[in-house]
Amino acid sequence: MNSEQTRREFLHAAGITAVVSATGAGMCLGQENLPIEGKKPNQQEKLPPSKQLKLGMASYSLRKFNLDETIAMTNRLGLKYICLKSVHLPLESSVDEIKKAAAKVKQAGLELYAGGVINMNTEAEVSQAFEYAKAAGMTTIIASPKPELLELLNKKVQEYNIKVAIHNHGPQDKLYPTPADVYEKVKNLDKRIGLCIDAGHTQRAAADPSEAVEKFADRLLDVHIKDVTAATTKGETIEMGRGVIDIPRFIRTLLKINYTAVVSFEFEKDSDNPLPGLAESVGYAKGVLAAI
Repeated sequence: MNSEQTRREFLHAAGITAVVSATGAGMCLGQENLPIEGKKPNQQEKLPPSKQLKLGMASYSLRKFNLDETIAMTNRLGLKYICLKSVHLPLESSVDEIKKAAAKVKQAGLELYAGGVINMNTEAEVSQAFEYAKAAGMTTIIASPKPELLELLNKKVQEYNIKVAIHNHGPQDKLYPTPADVYEKVKNLDKRIGLCIDAGHTQRAAADPSEAVEKFADRLLDVHIKDVTAATTKGETIEMGRGVIDIPRFIRTLLKINYTAVVSFEFEKDSDNPLPGLAESVGYAKGVLAAI
């Protein structure tokens, strides 16, 4: 048995308990709405500070569901933080609508820490994004801005004290395919402008996500964690631990750099029924944390 097979089998075994803890046995056979006996939403296992990560949901994973359903599923997975995509909280919403949605998230026991990914192609879209984030009480905007708008972004983060994490989208992204492409454009700007490293898109662009985390740690403001089927343009999201990304190494690297921002699960697969795959991925990541 080769070492890679041994590693994967061990970590899958280590993750079984975490899967059950994160999602409950009722996840099977369509029973995802059953309560977990004796367990409150978001009650997570206590790990020492050196093994803790803030685990959250990138709501694009649940894009086929409304906000109430998205909140319920995020709670079901035992996650505490959420980044809302515009499908769940439209950018054009009024301030009152935004505040009501944010209050609903908070009442459910979640922290609405960010919005995005938000495309920024004009100055008006930049201004809209900051007003949107301010109304929602978000601390971070996950964004994909045109490079010519970066100077305006620099002024806005100083005005609003809201961070901007620029998301890399892999080989098809003409602006920011890799974390290195983001870093090169923001390295001389305000420290509140940095990176959202997407592990899957980074790997698809033939870059090492763990190396990127360590190399660009001083600008790392957000993380989208996922696994992919191949380190090529054709790579697609798959349940964590089944793909080509060394997830244990990725998590160890985040702990090594003392990363304190949020690690959000983004699961683009099975959009009509993403909860089983998300549950497997959350359980796998928690199993890795428990095994480290």
